[in-house]
Amino acid sequence: MLDFGYPWLALLALAPLLLRLKRRATSEAALTLPALAKLASSDKQADRSWFSFGSVLAMLIWLLLVVSATQPRWLGEPVSLPQQGRDLMLALDLSGSMEIADMQHQGQSINRLDAVKLVVSDFIKRRQGDRIGLILFADAAYQQTPLTFDLITVQKMLDDSVLRLVGTRTAIGEAIGLAVKRLNTYESSNKVLILLSDGANTAGNIQPLEALQLAKAAGVKIHTVGVGAEQMMQQSVFGRRMINPSQDLDEALLTRLASETGGRYFRARDLNELNQIYQLIDQLEPIERDSVTYRPQRSLLHWPLALALLLSFVLAARNIYWRGVFKHAG
Repeated sequence: MLDFGYPWLALLALAPLLLRLKRRATSEAALTLPALAKLASSDKQADRSWFSFGSVLAMLIWLLLVVSATQPRWLGEPVSLPQQGRDLMLALDLSGSMEIADMQHQGQSINRLDAVKLVVSDFIKRRQGDRIGLILFADAAYQQTPLTFDLITVQKMLDDSVLRLVGTRTAIGEAIGLAVKRLNTYESSNKVLILLSDGANTAGNIQPLEALQLAKAAGVKIHTVGVGAEQMMQQSVFGRRMINPSQDLDEALLTRLASETGGRYFRARDLNELNQIYQLIDQLEPIERDSVTYRPQRSLLHWPLALALLLSFVLAARNIYWRGVFKHAG
């Protein structure tokens, strides 16, 4: 069927008619005001030329331009697309220990936050059809984005996250509690929290095991990722020595959070292990959403616009021709 994007612009087609009515009103006024008789006479001559070839051509060009402005388009038959997707909340640790540069990327040492950003950015791009939310936590937990299909905004918020933005400690329990609260606002059978941390719970108003009970009651599945290498060369006054930069990582807690909610715990000692999050999400069973109906559309704007341009050339050529005739006759 034929449709118009801006049908109200069709009112512009009345402009020539309003102009003619104005001229007619001026002509009628000249009957009672002799001073306007001369002007009325010229208006009558203009009325007689209203249906001349040039006037009709100009009006046709105007109407074609008005039709183009209304954005004509052809709508096809409605097409229904079944929607599948997941509701995923990402909780990212921004505590001070995420500054440790114990991850390798292209032969360079990078800190843990930059490594997580590299992997999670690619992960977000692959989540077409999923709703994603982002929570940042350190001394406290804050929601950066609610669950949304707007992956560009989630990516932007992730890129803008910096260390020590919300403190230096680690509020794992508060991050879980906030995620459960936000996920509960949506009716979904597939509520998933992916929590990335490199330490132990050292802050927050709610303990992790209390938050775990809330997650189990709400049916939220928690997947946890422990970030950080197990070996790192450190320079000291006594020379170089090998240390374990992840000695504060509470793997027992992260494992319990995952196992008791039906999730999995991942140990990310490097970028390759961190990439296992892809396999995790791909294995999650997507949920059916309400079907989306759309109608394919094809713009018809170029047809009246092209015809108006062609008629403009014809009108211009006609005017040039008659000017030449009058000049020659003169």
